[in-house]
Amino acid sequence: MELVRLLMRIFSYVYHGLLALFMLAVSFLALLGGNHNLRLDLLPWTGAALTYSLLGLGLFAAVVTILALKGIARMVFFAWTVAVFVLLFRGFFLAPYFFRTPGDMWTAIYLTLGAILAVLGGWFVFRRQASMKRKY
Repeated sequence: MELVRLLMRIFSYVYHGLLALFMLAVSFLALLGGNHNLRLDLLPWTGAALTYSLLGLGLFAAVVTILALKGIARMVFFAWTVAVFVLLFRGFFLAPYFFRTPGDMWTAIYLTLGAILAVLGGWFVFRRQASMKRKY
């Protein structure tokens, strides 16, 4: 069972690390282009607000993931994993998001399932902190 928890924690770190890199890369490319013409319908922002929100969220995700890896801010990391899942689920399945192809729908499903697994891994990260405190 401990191996499953370890693998889930690793998956959560990797998922959110890659998400942070993606958000940072997209926001930097938009800033370098200067147009602020990003279009991510699953997020509630548009234009320059979307660009700067992605930049801020990417930085936040990177910092929180690194701190959680070091054993700091594990509760914040868990809260971040839940927030990402909620944003993805709301954006893809509760908002009027339009899937252009069946492949787009499956990509959204896989991303959301990955977010669910990352929430579970984030829970194990958080619980690991609580169990470590009880031992000492």
